[in-house]
Amino acid sequence: MFNPSRDQARQFFFDAWRKYRSREVLAGLDSIALSVILLHPEYHPVLDDPERYQDREYRPEAGDTNPFLHMSMHLAIEEQLSVDQPPGIQAEFTRLAAKLGDRHAACHEVMECLAETVWRAQRDGSVPDTPAYLGCLKRR
Repeated sequence: MFNPSRDQARQFFFDAWRKYRSREVLAGLDSIALSVILLHPEYHPVLDDPERYQDREYRPEAGDTNPFLHMSMHLAIEEQLSVDQPPGIQAEFTRLAAKLGDRHAACHEVMECLAETVWRAQRDGSVPDTPAYLGCLKRR
């Protein structure tokens, strides 16, 4: 998926979950999405009810966590790790996962750094600061 809309990204997760539940064959990105979905059973009821959640607005200021954003960030991190982009992220991730003793917890630590990096780039109208991103990971 290249630059999907909000609705397309959400539909992608609904479809991956539906395929899994229907015992359809999953391949490629669907398989990776399913691995993320299975790590988050708290999102299964959302994925079971696309009509209710396809257009739902999630407001952080109201304490809402957007499950689709969270799962999409997991996918972004998996993609970064698969190609070691930015260079060095694989090594930092491996170090962090060993330190925490939990791959999923390490993904969430990376997610915090990624979210901060993306937020700063959006705020400043610039490209993401790769050295700052890796620096954030090194401090974890």
